[in-house]
This record gives sequence, structure tokens and C-alpha cells, in this order.
Amino acid sequence: MASQEYLDKMQGRQNFRNLWHTDLMGTIQADTRYCCFAFWCAPCVSYLLRKRALYNDMSRYVCCAGYMPCSGRCGESRCPEFCLCTEVLLCFGNSVASTRFLLQDEFNIQTTKCDNCIIGFMFCLQQIACIFSIVAMIVGSDEIQEASQLLSCLADMVYCTVCACMQTQHKIEMDKRDGMFGPQPMAIPPVQQMSRIDQPFPPSVGYPPQPAYGQPYGYPPPQAHGYPAASYPPKP
Repeated sequence: MASQEYLDKMQGRQNFRNLWHTDLMGTIQADTRYCCFAFWCAPCVSYLLRKRALYNDMSRYVCCAGYMPCSGRCGESRCPEFCLCTEVLLCFGNSVASTRFLLQDEFNIQTTKCDNCIIGFMFCLQQIACIFSIVAMIVGSDEIQEASQLLSCLADMVYCTVCACMQTQHKIEMDKRDGMFGPQPMAIPPVQQMSRIDQPFPPSVGYPPQPAYGQPYGYPPPQAHGYPAASYPPKP
């Protein structure tokens, strides 16, 4: 069970002020080709995005970005590439979520209510499909069994689609971070600044001032909301 300190930190993340450059609903339109790539080659995309989130420095890598009890205990320092491959193949959902949390903590990004509804719907649909499968197994009805299989297929499709949109959202965010939309890219933070659950609130260092991007979603004006970097503990 998470300690009270960890729960307080997670609660504090609800006060983040920045927004994703593109919400989940807009990712397909924003980068259609990458969204298709993320749908059909999801583990490969998860590997590439995590490596990019670490500024291509695998010495920073920690399993599940430090969010799981096993983090730092899997021999990551000896063979980070192999550990990351294992993570994205065997724990794909955790790998996507960990990259998301890593970016949110580093850049003070909140998740919009719309994005939360989409993610919540995905989880609820999976739970309902699981319940239907259990009921079909107990009752033994062919009709319920068929319905449970259809519901499971629907839940899997929604899961794959949401994960593809989420990974595209992460990619667009790092495009912004790396200056592909115009502003100067952010300097690579030192190793000790690559942190997750144990960072202070609010972070103290930010992006240089940047213009708005001319869309209804995205970051608030930089005068009001910076793009703070986190302070990260030293690598194990």
C-alpha cells in the first residue's frame, strides 16, 4: 500500500497548471501517421518514446520510470535497453502510463477532464467485459458467452485506440519540448532532475517563454504558467 506521503504527492499533481499541447481527441488529426504507427506497432513506439523522454540517455532509465515497487531493482543500470524492451513487451500498459507520468511530472502538465473521461471509459469497459466473461463462465449460456466475447473485443479495440492516441500525445509534447514548433528547445536537465513521485511541488525551473500555438487547447500564456522542470534524484 502506498504511503501517506506518496498519496499526498499524487494528490498534489491535480494542481498542475499546464495542459497537453494536444488533447486525446485531437491527436489523430494532429499527427495521423504517427497515431497509426502507434496503433500497429505499440511496443516499439513505447520503447522509442521512453528513450526520447529520457533525452536518449539510457543511463537515466529506471523500470516503469520509478512508479512501481520493482523500479530500480531489475538491474536497469547494467542493461537498460534490455530492461526497457522487457517492460514494453510484458508490461505495455504500465510502460505507456509511466512515460505519461514522467512527462507530466517533469513539465507540470495536468490531464483535462475530457482526457480523464476517455481513460476512465477505457478502464470501465475492460472491467465490464471481465465481469461478463465471469458470468458467462458460471451460467454456461451460449448467448451470454457470445456477448462477453463481443464485449471483450470491443474493450480491446478501445484500449488499443486510446493507447495509440496517448502515445501520439506524448510524441507531440516532446516535439514541443525539443523545439520542433519554433521555440528554442529546452536544455537537457541533469541526471538528478529526472524524478517522478518524490519531486517537490511546484517544480522551480521552467521552459523559456514561448508564444501560444493558436489552438483552443494547449499551454496557457507563458506569463501566467511556466513549463517547470522537475528535480530528479540521482540514478541508482
